[in-house]
Amino acid sequence: MEQLSLFIVVLLALIIPIFMARFKVNNVPTAVAEIIVGIIMGSSGFNLISTTHDLTFLSNLGVILLMFLSGMEIDFELLSRKNNPKGKSHAGKMVDPLKTAGIAFFSVAVSAIVLAFILKWIGLFSEVMLASIIFMTVALGVVIATLKEKEILSRPIGQTILLTAVMGEVIPLLLLTIYASVHGGNAGQLWLIILLFVAAIILLHRFKQPYLWFVKVTKSTTQLDIRLAFFLIFALVTVAERVGAENILGAFLAGMVMKLLEPSESTKDKLTSIGYGFFIPIFFIMTGVKLNLKSLFTNPDALMLLPILILFLFLAKAPVVAVFMRKFDKRNAFAGGFLTATTITIVLPTLQVAQKLHAITSTQSDAFILAAVVVCIVSPIVFNSSFKLSPEDRIKQRVVIMGANTLTVPVAHDLHDNWYSVAMFTDDKEKYNTYKSRAENLTLIQDLDQKTLEKVGAFDGDIFVAANHSDEVNLKLAKLAKASQIPKRIIVRLRQPDAKTVEELIQDNIEIFNFINIRSALMRALIESPAVYQIITDTKNILYSATVHNPRYIGKELKDLDFIDSITVSRIRRNGQWLSPHGSTVIEKGDEIIYSGQFNSVDRVRRLLTRK
Repeated sequence: MEQLSLFIVVLLALIIPIFMARFKVNNVPTAVAEIIVGIIMGSSGFNLISTTHDLTFLSNLGVILLMFLSGMEIDFELLSRKNNPKGKSHAGKMVDPLKTAGIAFFSVAVSAIVLAFILKWIGLFSEVMLASIIFMTVALGVVIATLKEKEILSRPIGQTILLTAVMGEVIPLLLLTIYASVHGGNAGQLWLIILLFVAAIILLHRFKQPYLWFVKVTKSTTQLDIRLAFFLIFALVTVAERVGAENILGAFLAGMVMKLLEPSESTKDKLTSIGYGFFIPIFFIMTGVKLNLKSLFTNPDALMLLPILILFLFLAKAPVVAVFMRKFDKRNAFAGGFLTATTITIVLPTLQVAQKLHAITSTQSDAFILAAVVVCIVSPIVFNSSFKLSPEDRIKQRVVIMGANTLTVPVAHDLHDNWYSVAMFTDDKEKYNTYKSRAENLTLIQDLDQKTLEKVGAFDGDIFVAANHSDEVNLKLAKLAKASQIPKRIIVRLRQPDAKTVEELIQDNIEIFNFINIRSALMRALIESPAVYQIITDTKNILYSATVHNPRYIGKELKDLDFIDSITVSRIRRNGQWLSPHGSTVIEKGDEIIYSGQFNSVDRVRRLLTRK
């Protein structure tokens, strides 16, 4: 019977995603579907699967890998000001994703505590801290998958939802560790948890350089990157258990360490394949198998608890909607708030810990799990049906142009509004009056000093262009933008640059636009290669570049791209080197592809290649 149960679970892990793909069940997360099938096949249904030693071991390993991969989902770049630029909302308001997410999660935490006390007051559940932790959790994996599907992960609203979800996974996990230590009688040893973080820092420091060497020498028969990942997992899980922390916190920290080691896409894919391909589905299916709905529905108290828990899980995230509505479109704010209500990934380990501590009965645990399953079904459906991409959500990069003149205004008009959001600033009142009717986003400012520029948000963009008529002013603006550490690219227009200035700008990674050089290059192209000149100046067939981020195309040969017949690939830039493309050239992540084609085609191709 034990071997048969294992076989059925593995078979279900294979069949469930196939069934969902065949019948296009897209709105329900796979994890939720696996729990539901587990309920049907377990003690609450046909009772075809029993809890065995092997399945328990694989399930425990599954939850550890789930937490490890959740730790790897943390995008640390979003937490820095440089890589977390503000964006504009539908109403033109500036949005700081980190600040907005922080306010949203703080309001969730307050709401969760209030609801936990209400639950205790009405006599349905007495563990206030445990209920608070569960109410404030967010399923990061479900949120990321949903945002990727909508292609808004890198947009202001997508980043805000993502950062809210990150806080909703990290902070409850830390609180769970504190709760377990206090409830387990180890409050005096709580300070030892610091040793767990020290161990994580030591491992990160120790393997930062060796990991680069591992990547070079690894073979298909050694897979050193995967061996290192599992070493990190078991090292930090062991330390966690020794200092009295929960093993899931150790696994989560291991994932964060692995993320900071900057693993390649192939390493991430292999780890994801191991986790979600085998161990994690077993954990979710066995969670459903262990649910005893018969006892739940025959227990009046538990039966009364279920609908209240479902309601409270939604109410706990209601403040997110209120916070988001101040910055984003009301419809999308409502959808984003509903998405943050998903709570399955952290809830399950939390309930496991609570049961080990005897802080919750099995029936109460079943009620919490079933409530989380219901919420996880409803939330993505509401999000997908409610969220609509606004023009601001589709914008890929924000461009700030300093200076209004005969060069910059036409450029601002010609930049594709599906790819760029352009803001223009000038301190010249005469030029402002001349161009304000032609430049929609032109703003008059008093001074070009750092305080004024920061106040108007001149540095809050991806690309900063200093294009006044004065070289001195443009150099000053470029240096101020560089000092802010926000724009990813800085372009400075210089009429007569000297060699020393050019060298300094190159060292600072500031790009130079020189009209004389451009004119000379175009004239030379017209004389030597008329076809090249025609491509550059043609308004129908456009020459563009796109940096590859979409995993769908990474590792494929050029000839196998499904859109290759609609474009002509001219060059590929990889790690600062130019490659001559061939049909057999394999695309790698970060490749910058230079190509031409009809405008509609290049627009679609760029959207596909840059999708994250």
